[in-house]
Amino acid sequence: MFHTNPCVECGIPMVIHDTGYILIKGNSVSTLFDQMNIEYEVKQDKVIYYYSSRDVLKTLMDNLFHHVDNMSHFQASIHQSKDSLKYNLIPLLHLYERIVNERIVTFIQKGEFISYIQPIIDLNKHHQLYGYESLLRSADPSENIYPSEIFSVAEKTGLKSMLDQRAREEAIKSRLNKISPGVKSFINFLPSTIYNPEYCLRHTFAIVEKYNVNPSDLVFEVVETEKIDDVEHLKNILRTYKNSGMKVALDDVGAGYSTINMLTELKPDYVKIDREYISFCDQDSRKQAFLDQVISITKQLGIIVLGEGIERKEELDYCKHIGMDLAQGYYIGKPSPEAANIPSMI
Repeated sequence: MFHTNPCVECGIPMVIHDTGYILIKGNSVSTLFDQMNIEYEVKQDKVIYYYSSRDVLKTLMDNLFHHVDNMSHFQASIHQSKDSLKYNLIPLLHLYERIVNERIVTFIQKGEFISYIQPIIDLNKHHQLYGYESLLRSADPSENIYPSEIFSVAEKTGLKSMLDQRAREEAIKSRLNKISPGVKSFINFLPSTIYNPEYCLRHTFAIVEKYNVNPSDLVFEVVETEKIDDVEHLKNILRTYKNSGMKVALDDVGAGYSTINMLTELKPDYVKIDREYISFCDQDSRKQAFLDQVISITKQLGIIVLGEGIERKEELDYCKHIGMDLAQGYYIGKPSPEAANIPSMI
C-alpha cells in the first residue's frame, strides 16, 4: 500500500473555516502581534488568534504580510476549534496565498478537474491514431480557470506535488471507457515534485494497478519550466518509471534544459519537439537545420520523435518528409473530454 498520511513535500491539505483559530509559530511572533495591537493567546512558543469571519482572517493575513519582512520565518495552521490544535504546520506565506487564492486551492485539494485528451497520430502508418496526451481542465466548464493559473497557485501555496500527483491519477483513470488498450496515454509530470522516486511514485503505480492499465500504454512526459540542475535525480526518476514497464518522454526539446546533449544523457523513449520549432518549419531554414539535427541523433539513439503544436497542413507534411514519427496539434485534433475521430483529410 502507498503512504496516505499528510506529507509536507506532497502538500498538506488545510480547510479555511468561516470561523476558527489560526496558530502561528516563529521567533518574536507575540511581539509582532503586540506591535499590531492585536489580542491573542499564547501556547508554548505559538500564538493563537481567534477570527470571527473570513474577512477578519483576511485582514489579519494582509497585516502580517505588510509587517513581516520574511514570512518564511513563520509557520501556521488553521483550526475550527481549540480542541484541534495538533496539526501539521505550513509556511505562513503558503497559508497567506491559500487564503488569497481560496477557490483554486479548493479546486486542487478536492481534485475538481478532469483530463481532456488530444490525439497523436503515427506518420509512419498512414496517420493512424497512436495515442492521446492528457491535459488538465476544470470539471466545471463554466469556470474559466487556466492550467497555467492552477500550477502558479499550486507553486505559491505548497500544493504543487499534490496537484501533480492527483493530475497523474486523473489521467490514468480517464482511460476507462475512453481509450482502447494499445493506444498510448502521454501524461505530464513535474520532476521537481518527486523527491524520492521509489517512494513518491508508489501512489502512481498503485493507481495503474487499481485501474488495470497496461503499464506499457503509459508514457510519462517530463514537463518543467524551471531549470533542472540535478540530472542524476531526473535519470533516477525516468529509470523508476521504465523499471515499472512504462515509457518516458522529454517535452519541449529545443527549449529549456531539453537540449540535444540531454538526449544522449537521459535516453528517453520519446522526445517532443517544441512548438517554436514546428511553427512554419516548412518556410524557416533555421528551424529546418535544428529539426534535421534532432532527427539525426534520435534515429541513432532509437528515440521516437513527436512534433507538437502542428496547426497547418504544410507543417504536417514537412514533419513527415524529414522523418518525424508522430504528430500532434490543433490541425490534427483539439483537446476534448472524449476521444475524437481523426479527420479523413489528415
